[in-house]
Amino acid sequence: MALNLDKLHVTHHASEQRFELAAHGQVAELTYRRDSGTLSLDHTYVPPPIEGQGVAAKLTRAALDYARAEGLRVVPACSYVAAYIRNNPEYQDLVAPSKS
Repeated sequence: MALNLDKLHVTHHASEQRFELAAHGQVAELTYRRDSGTLSLDHTYVPPPIEGQGVAAKLTRAALDYARAEGLRVVPACSYVAAYIRNNPEYQDLVAPSKS
């Protein structure tokens, strides 16, 4: 069952520290932790019936756009988010410097 991502909206649940997108009775989510000045994007989950249709990308864009609007640096703890940022240079300036 194909999704029309243009008609689906990402909802930000700040009190639960997650972004979610509901489609066809399924709920995808991207969880995060917010600290002073940073947003650690920890885990992306897309249920099998709706995966492979751009849902994770839409969640990730919403989280990164939120970070930019809030003036936060991003810690891409989720491998999907890290790959998304590598493939979308317009978000690379958001990545927090690594602590070594």
